Amino acid sequence: MTELSIHIVALGNEGDAFHQDNRPSGLIRTYLGRSPLVSGDESSLLLNATSTVARPVFTEYQASAFGNVKLVVHDCPVWDIFDSDWYTSRNLIGSADIIVIKYNVNDKFSFHEVKDNYIPVIKRALNSVPVIIAAVGTRQNEELPCTCPLCTSDRGSCVSTTEGIQLAKELGATYLELHSLDDFYIGKYFGGVLEYFMIQALNQKTSEKMKKRKMSNSFHGVRPPQLEQPEKMPVLKAEASHYNSDLNNLLFCCQCVDVVFYNPDLKEVAEAHKIVLCAVSHVFMLLFNVKSPADIQDSSIIRTTQDLFAINRDTAFPGASQDSPGNPPLRVIVKDALFCSCLSDILRFIYSGAFQWEELEEDIRKKLKDSGDVSNVIEKVKCILKTPGKINCLRNCKTYQARKPLWFYNTSLKFFLNKPMLADVVFEIQGTTVPAHRAILVARCEVMAAMFNGNYMEAKSVLIPVYGVSKETFLSFLEYLYTDSCCPAGIFQAMCLLICAEMYQVSRLQHICELFIITQLQSMPSRELASMNLDIVDLLKKAKFHHSECLSTWLLHFIATNYLIFSQKPEFQDLSVEERSFVEKHRWPSNMYLKQLAEYRKYIHSRKCRCLVM
Repeated sequence: MTELSIHIVALGNEGDAFHQDNRPSGLIRTYLGRSPLVSGDESSLLLNATSTVARPVFTEYQASAFGNVKLVVHDCPVWDIFDSDWYTSRNLIGSADIIVIKYNVNDKFSFHEVKDNYIPVIKRALNSVPVIIAAVGTRQNEELPCTCPLCTSDRGSCVSTTEGIQLAKELGATYLELHSLDDFYIGKYFGGVLEYFMIQALNQKTSEKMKKRKMSNSFHGVRPPQLEQPEKMPVLKAEASHYNSDLNNLLFCCQCVDVVFYNPDLKEVAEAHKIVLCAVSHVFMLLFNVKSPADIQDSSIIRTTQDLFAINRDTAFPGASQDSPGNPPLRVIVKDALFCSCLSDILRFIYSGAFQWEELEEDIRKKLKDSGDVSNVIEKVKCILKTPGKINCLRNCKTYQARKPLWFYNTSLKFFLNKPMLADVVFEIQGTTVPAHRAILVARCEVMAAMFNGNYMEAKSVLIPVYGVSKETFLSFLEYLYTDSCCPAGIFQAMCLLICAEMYQVSRLQHICELFIITQLQSMPSRELASMNLDIVDLLKKAKFHHSECLSTWLLHFIATNYLIFSQKPEFQDLSVEERSFVEKHRWPSNMYLKQLAEYRKYIHSRKCRCLVM
């Protein structure tokens, strides 16, 4: 007898970002440990949660409910992990009997993560599955939100009940507010609703099981052949981003330096890169003439620039090289002695993404013993990072510690993509030119770093020709280097971008293109696969030629899984002997099944019975 089971998928983070040190056990684990209807002690739940290897995206809990019903819960609190293995995530959501969405009312970031990331995925996969939205916690701070430029206006406030109810309406979900994870809210309130939906799911499964049993008992002749499921497709794991570490390493490698800071005594303090500084600060944009005072229209930023920095263009400057090749680095005098003494720490803070405020303050305290001096320097850093037209407030800036780096919230490097501002290299492609910045290219691409710093022609040349790549593809490649993201227009462009990434040895971009191609092909219905003009075999051969082993292996399985479609296409004959042998071996449906089906249909027609398959 088949064991009944209930599959629950829990998404979102109910932890409080402002009180992470004393965070209680999670909602799901607390329910499983306390509910009288669920059997399984704490140690067994923990063991099941930590020993999951097959599904690394989710934490898996297993227990028994209502005595003999298997309860399987997959919990994923972090969107980045959920998104890293899209196929496992989508399959788990598609097979769920109940979906629980959770967030903390004091962490608006977790609410927006649920709303902007999880909800669109659930809407696409939702098929009459009950959804529970759990708003966890007691609202701690409902006063006017912080206006600090580093704490954008809506991130300092709580998630209101209205916002939660509106989200529930969009999904047709049940909305619950759990002020704490005690016995009342977990056992009676949340548990009561969850167990109601569990009973509903069991009733539906039992009813479907009875219908299948009646259908199987209604026919006592030859049984139809059983079609096995196709083989599981290979899983591609995305490579983790190293965007922030690449830019942070740029500060220490001292390559492509184009600005040098000096103290008031004209002693060199630190080297840096204009492009990185301007990417996070309008003060540096103004200092390096990327923007004019009329463009910024903020007197505080103009005053900060004038008070802190001065550019020295004196040819007789001490230590200036009279015969340095190319353009020598710009010399900047730091007027404020205290600020200058902490400049190396401030630059490291900026290159790390300009969000690790606690680490910066700790580093400054080690150099400046006076708390007033420390506050003064911190305030100047915030003035440098100020957004034009917004009030600079010091409150709640440490809450930004858990957020994403400033590249995602302020003026990003994308502002300089394909722009001549601060550009020090120009690529010539198909008769047109594309300006770029050596510092970003060197930091993000090892091939570019070797090209610009080795004994190559490109190291001394400003105009560099590029062959074998279209302008659109190369611009997409640069967009990834500058922003750590890309969005190909289709499968063909994704393959062109993959070839470019292989040429410059950017492995993570190759993986992104592979995932894009796979996602596009997997989302196509059979009718579209049969009518599309894309040559899947040519795609396979290009993937192999450019050492994309994951994609080529996946495409072989894809052709085998859709054998009846691709075997009718002319390009199927272009498969090599080895590839053809693999496809025939793993084809779906198998030759054996088709033969059995033909015999069964022949039998049905001879007996003039109704075919249970066709």
